[in-house]
Amino acid sequence: MTTYTPPADFKTRPDLLGRFGMVGSTHWLASASAQAVLERGGNAFDAAVAGGFVLHVVEPHLNGPGGDLVGIFAPVGGEATVLMGQGPAPAGASVEHMRGEGLELVPGAGALAAAVPGAVEAWLMLLRDHGTWELADVLAYAADYARNGHPILGRAVSTIAAVADLFRDHWPTSAAHWLPDGELPEPDSMVRNEAYADVLDRLVAAGDGAATREDRIDAARAAWGSGFVAEAVERFVRTPHRHASGTDHAGVITLADMAGFSAAYEAPVTTEFRGHTIAKAGAWTQGPVLLQTLNLLEPLADALLDPCTEAGAHTILEASKLAFADRDAHYGDGADPETIQTLLSQEYAATRRPLIADVASREVRPGLGAVTFPPLRESYDPAAAASGVGEPTVSRDGESRGDTCHIDVADRWGNMIAVTPSGGWLQSSPTIPELGFCLGTRLQMTWLEPGLPSTLRPGRRPRTTLTPTLVLRDGRPVAAVGSPGGDQQDQWQLLYLLRTIVGGYTPQQAIDAPALHSTSFPGSFWPRTWTPAGAVLEDRVGADVVDGLRRRGHAVELSGDWSLGRLSAVTRDPETGTLSAAANPRGAQGYAVGR
Repeated sequence: MTTYTPPADFKTRPDLLGRFGMVGSTHWLASASAQAVLERGGNAFDAAVAGGFVLHVVEPHLNGPGGDLVGIFAPVGGEATVLMGQGPAPAGASVEHMRGEGLELVPGAGALAAAVPGAVEAWLMLLRDHGTWELADVLAYAADYARNGHPILGRAVSTIAAVADLFRDHWPTSAAHWLPDGELPEPDSMVRNEAYADVLDRLVAAGDGAATREDRIDAARAAWGSGFVAEAVERFVRTPHRHASGTDHAGVITLADMAGFSAAYEAPVTTEFRGHTIAKAGAWTQGPVLLQTLNLLEPLADALLDPCTEAGAHTILEASKLAFADRDAHYGDGADPETIQTLLSQEYAATRRPLIADVASREVRPGLGAVTFPPLRESYDPAAAASGVGEPTVSRDGESRGDTCHIDVADRWGNMIAVTPSGGWLQSSPTIPELGFCLGTRLQMTWLEPGLPSTLRPGRRPRTTLTPTLVLRDGRPVAAVGSPGGDQQDQWQLLYLLRTIVGGYTPQQAIDAPALHSTSFPGSFWPRTWTPAGAVLEDRVGADVVDGLRRRGHAVELSGDWSLGRLSAVTRDPETGTLSAAANPRGAQGYAVGR
């Protein structure tokens, strides 16, 4: 029996229910394409890959082929598994090189900040190992939208407008691609990316003559990682170009860097919360933050886990701050496994829980004794944040200037997957003309200060914010959920889990309910700033909650009624087989489909 329930108006759309298949994503064309695959007999993995490649085309301001992804899935009868699509720092990307270029931070835009692209490699590996369809059939949806046109989102046009002068003055290949005839495209007008359509066709053609479906997909992987794509990348980035630092630099990524990368499968890290197993990717992502926060909250009274009350919102914000402090002190590729195991233990949570006081903390308080911590920068330049030169995520006042992407799929056989692709946004670095896309900037999440788990190191993955979630009960998957939003991804997913597991909300009610998040820790993206005791809330949380949080010392910023979070989710009742799907109404872009 729960002690709080959703108000009647906390749902803008119905929760979709059915038994055949369900999809939720951040764009209706990706959801529709994935559902079309399910309708034609494909499984959840075929559908997710098809939808993922469509996201490259229709949300180019939020992700791209030059970016990365993190996925988590459970095949029917199998174990929860992480799909690792995060490429490492190139061999030439070192602290010494960055310092030698006169940089104090890895830039938020420009090819010098590019990690090895990991998204395409990961999608193809997933299709080979867990899908059933031929590559040509899976890529047909994205290839058609790229070659024949898709309606460009108004938010994509706004992103292009924000960086139009950068394109005209410094990135001519991007201007040629996104400013045809020197003008912005009209929102909802049909735009094409024939260069990328050609890339997809060439990936398919690379497998001509191969004996098996798996061999044909592996031939496409080789064409990407060590063939024509990698060759074009290496040639292009050698030309110096403007970076977010305001200075010009050449990229360092090489064909050898790309050829040396392979996506991988990993075991998730987990915790138990109110009878559910919550599964996340490891400490090369921020995923364990969600588990640490749940551990802090698990034994508390239900009333303290309600985000719509002053006490609940305060408790959630304070618990989140403690977990994020540990993220920045201890997480990273190559983080000490024993340290991470300690951070995720119930015993450690018990030592940290008393730090949740009645007033807002204005400190960053990592645990486990003396640690080396990244520098704290409280300065903030709104003009820089609006320019689109860093991560296209949520600004500190809550105003969206882009996000990332997400897709969830559940099929009739019991397969379930959640994937968060990102990086390679059109504003990341100059467009590579023969490929139709640019590289990502994930290295901006590393530090140039020595001694940190997330210090820039060649061959190491940058610690990413991409962090989808799989929920299991008695070992069987019951929900897949995720959201764009950089540092906010796990904070918004936390609200979803509290509301569905503790509060009794339906998935759509949980997604629609008023959201909030903390900014009281160093941001993961350039310019790496923070707001002591910062808290961003949707106005719909209510004046009583806002006033109460301010009395407790929170630096509250209101973001509007419908501004925070772009979650989607699919669920499965393991007893009845009933499937459901839900998606975010904010921005009128994300959609769930299914039957």
